[in-house]
Amino acid sequence: MQHTLIADAAEAAARAAGAVLRDFARDRARLVLRDKGLNELVSEADVAAQRTLVLHLDGVVPGATFLGEEEGLGVEPEAGAAAPSGLRWVLDPLDGTTNFTRGVPPYAVSVGLVDGASPVLGVVYELVADELFRAAPGEGLTLNGAPASVSATDDLPDTLLATGFPYRRFHYQEAYLAVLGSLFGRSRGVRRHGAASVDLAYVAVGRFDGFFEAGLSPWDVAAGLALVQHGGGRATDFAGAANPLYAGQAVATNGRIHHALLDAVAPLVGVRG
Repeated sequence: MQHTLIADAAEAAARAAGAVLRDFARDRARLVLRDKGLNELVSEADVAAQRTLVLHLDGVVPGATFLGEEEGLGVEPEAGAAAPSGLRWVLDPLDGTTNFTRGVPPYAVSVGLVDGASPVLGVVYELVADELFRAAPGEGLTLNGAPASVSATDDLPDTLLATGFPYRRFHYQEAYLAVLGSLFGRSRGVRRHGAASVDLAYVAVGRFDGFFEAGLSPWDVAAGLALVQHGGGRATDFAGAANPLYAGQAVATNGRIHHALLDAVAPLVGVRG
């Protein structure tokens, strides 16, 4: 099957899951929430959206497996283990669940197809702004159908950056705050949205110049890494290794400032969150 047809299916799946989430958003008071862990919420909206994604994507790519955030969909490899071989859909049915439950943007549906740990294509559908970020081989990166690409910023002091705060484990909090503090004086600003897929999408289309975060899961970044790659940017772990899908950490930039941002986050190289 051509990549464009697969991306069409991924887009249709993301929009269908988005419709499910919008239905729940009409009456957030009815959401039943539970804690999967410290500061990790899940609701029936997350579960229903994931089921919708699987329903739409199952069989689209013959032999492709699934990895998703909810209901134990697939198995995430242990830290340091080799990436599973073959094609795999990696899904986050609702990235930014806490934002969603409070009606605070952004939150998104994230659909990525990977080959081992290498991004193939990705769709991130940000519901509040109704923005569909899409990337696939042969078609590049688009935002709501229009071509897009990373920024041309080439000097760290001119950058607008994005990050995520420690929210599940806090053993690296002091080192993280030191890195964050250093970037306050070396950039035009740092933003924290609470939805890594959206942060990566914004890097891909040039709204942000760079992003870094530890404590990431594959479903947080799978689609976004594809967007950055096809938008002309670069994504690595904190040590500079490519394809950080299973690394637990990621740095994504327009490519021009990548080395400078890697230097800034060097104290966090050993942190997986």
